[in-house]
Amino acid sequence: MYTVNDYCRDIFGEKIYKISLNGGMTCPNRDGTLGTEGCIFCSAGGSGDFAVDFFKDSSLNPATDGSKEGSGNFAADIPDGCMTDTKIKAAKQKVKSKYKGSRFIAYFQAYTNTYAPADYLRRLYMPVIKRDDIAALSIATRPDCLPEEVLDLIEEMNKIKPVWVELGLQTANDKTAEYIRRGYKTAVYDKAVKELNEIGVHTITHVILGLPGEGPDDMVSTVRHVVSAGSRGIKLQLLHVLKGTDLEKEYLNGNFKVLEFDEYLDILEKCVSCIPDDVVIHRLTGDGPKKLLVAPLWSADKKRVLNAVKKRFGI
Repeated sequence: MYTVNDYCRDIFGEKIYKISLNGGMTCPNRDGTLGTEGCIFCSAGGSGDFAVDFFKDSSLNPATDGSKEGSGNFAADIPDGCMTDTKIKAAKQKVKSKYKGSRFIAYFQAYTNTYAPADYLRRLYMPVIKRDDIAALSIATRPDCLPEEVLDLIEEMNKIKPVWVELGLQTANDKTAEYIRRGYKTAVYDKAVKELNEIGVHTITHVILGLPGEGPDDMVSTVRHVVSAGSRGIKLQLLHVLKGTDLEKEYLNGNFKVLEFDEYLDILEKCVSCIPDDVVIHRLTGDGPKKLLVAPLWSADKKRVLNAVKKRFGI
């Protein structure tokens, strides 16, 4: 198993910790382009509930002005460095008890972090990637939000420092994808991976285990698809039912069951067995915000889960 810590030691010579950031973007599943409710499982924080918001207390937050992508405040001048130093310091403060190193991976996690004009992205990301304390830039996005001009910018930044692009696939099953309101076909993901590989970017694919209607074979099939598509990294994430989501309504109505602890570990083992040694495993589990977590409640015991995962996989 090739873990992200192994990969970082190979690339950077040391273990590197991520700091989670919010670049002030929204999502086509939220701004009316594809829908307004987001994916069925997604919280109001757009999967960035732990992220430091670059635009908090600022009048320049384009994700909150009610405008669609490409309009509204995206044209506004971003302050020099986009308040970079203050926000990076705040993000470091959040992880100081876990990590004592001096370099970090800047992880733009919330919502869709290429869903803006390339000029906006340049003014946001360039001051970050050029910092001495940032070893790499990690951008979470959707496969259908990578136009040519954004790919060109990513390629340019990747020549400065490593850029990782995390694609939210969740499942390779288009029937499940329609149910969770993903908003694009799996073929769109395949194309995005191919284009990112062509410019030398480390591509990570986010997969959710335990989606309604999917059994172990479906989840293994998704992992096999990710590998065959050419993704260089993978995140395996337990499905969390969070308050305020449509998934919560489905769960409370008894329309599906969440995975039990041992069941999750068994499925995880089957999935990992399909991942080649040269594909980086960036995550084997994950925790949702405790104040929002509806189910599975066993996942709130992070220490127990991590210890069980480490024991099962010998890491």
